[in-house]
Amino acid sequence: MFLVCGEALFDFFVDQPASADCWPQLRYQAVPGGSPFNVAIGLARLGQRATLFSGVSEDFLGRQLLAVLEQEGVDCRHLQHRQLPTTLALVGLDAAGKPQYSFYGDKAPEASLSLADLPQLDDAVQGIHVGSYALVSHPTGDSLQQLVARESKQRLISLDPNIRLNVEPDLNRWRSVLDFHANHAHLIKVSDEDLQLLYPDLPVEEAARRWLGGQCSLVILTRGGDGVTVFSPHHGEWSLPALPVDVVDSVGAGDTFQAALLCHLAEQGLASPAALDSLDKVQINTLLQFAIRAAAITCSRRGPDLPRRAELPAA
Repeated sequence: MFLVCGEALFDFFVDQPASADCWPQLRYQAVPGGSPFNVAIGLARLGQRATLFSGVSEDFLGRQLLAVLEQEGVDCRHLQHRQLPTTLALVGLDAAGKPQYSFYGDKAPEASLSLADLPQLDDAVQGIHVGSYALVSHPTGDSLQQLVARESKQRLISLDPNIRLNVEPDLNRWRSVLDFHANHAHLIKVSDEDLQLLYPDLPVEEAARRWLGGQCSLVILTRGGDGVTVFSPHHGEWSLPALPVDVVDSVGAGDTFQAALLCHLAEQGLASPAALDSLDKVQINTLLQFAIRAAAITCSRRGPDLPRRAELPAA
């Protein structure tokens, strides 16, 4: 089982007016989301047991989030229920089909997790995934730091920064928090866009190499249609191409990639710090190819419609 930590919210996708006559009316499609929420569902759809550690509202939208998690087979035992409004993210697509986000949630349930809320984990939990803006929220961010510090010697820790400056605009806070988590994480997946935001004066490759210290065995840099670059302290660095795909949008593609990485490691019996550190280059390439294929499926359809295990090659 994987414990996924972070936000659960509703994405409101803005549909462009069909004609000028429709203006100023906008239509929205509300879809459950949040990067960690998507990763947990992605793992469940790929056949892995997943549980989500997050604050979830007791309002109408929060109850919908809970219903979706239960329907998808995500274990909800570690959800913390709050009488706070569900966070909303308005999502529009730019000319390249990339999502642009605006967040509304000053009193977010996902930001309310204290040290007292941290779960006690048994041997069924083989890995913990953390990421996105919950890392820099308060008090949740401080609690998650305590969690990964407590568990990183015995469980696989994975990290996806998934930076949202319109939630937390202070880049120095992001850098400090991510450096802490990078010192405890064994597997880091980061997009080139995130690294360009974090370290605008550095080439993205140089920024990625910074995280190979500490316990980290793999840093995986995703480049959208340009594929991925992997950094390993044992095998150096190299790149793999993306699969050709007619992109509908890229919403949820990074979350799919992350879920697929963890799924493949679990299927191969490699979801532990020691096993990850022992991977050879062929095994790493197989891992990446599985994740690339999964992300391509998500890019081929609207919204965060993550693939199921039957849509991917057998292990």
